[in-house]
Amino acid sequence: MTETAQAQDRSAPRAPLARAAARTRRLPRWWPLPVGLVAGALAGGVYGAVSTPQYTATSYVIAVPTGESDSMSALGFAQAYSRVATQVAVLSDAQVAAGVPISTLQSNVRAETSPDAPMVAISASSARPAQAMEMANAVARALTVNAGHTKDDTHVELLRFTRAVKPTDPSSPSAALTTLVGASAGGLLGGLALLARPRRTAAPATATVPAPAVADAVRGGA
Repeated sequence: MTETAQAQDRSAPRAPLARAAARTRRLPRWWPLPVGLVAGALAGGVYGAVSTPQYTATSYVIAVPTGESDSMSALGFAQAYSRVATQVAVLSDAQVAAGVPISTLQSNVRAETSPDAPMVAISASSARPAQAMEMANAVARALTVNAGHTKDDTHVELLRFTRAVKPTDPSSPSAALTTLVGASAGGLLGGLALLARPRRTAAPATATVPAPAVADAVRGGA
């Protein structure tokens, strides 16, 4: 095999790599931004399409002062009852009426209260609207029962204010919203990648020697 053929064989595998590098150099510098937007939108849309919708139901209880207490005491106890609502002592009494184990109540029930109103909101989430309603009402009922055992000492009574109703619309984000969030996150990551890329610098200019000068130098050396 001649040297020319060997050189062609060695250069053949490099040809596709050279073409790929040339195509990469032809891409605009801002290509990570649209790629991030599209990838994020696809990921968010897929997540919203395959995730199970969640429904949330909320029951309210209110702290009422008795004859030896005042509204500020009721407000303070409402804050305390909101922390007690998700404890095992309350959830163990609610699990039978809710029809779910304590672990499900612990992970799907939350209690919140307002800083200026003695009211506790007990919310429960589930893939089944009826189950979300049952869990919220069961925990609210168990909390009022437990608070009734100590009302003679606290001088604050906890009463059911409103019952939870069966939700009709899911509380989890829709596919359109997850697509928008995914596109925003992808665009942000693409923008960060664009900022992190090193900037291209112009190649330094090389001095050229005129052909006559090269010829004179060759003859002088000879």
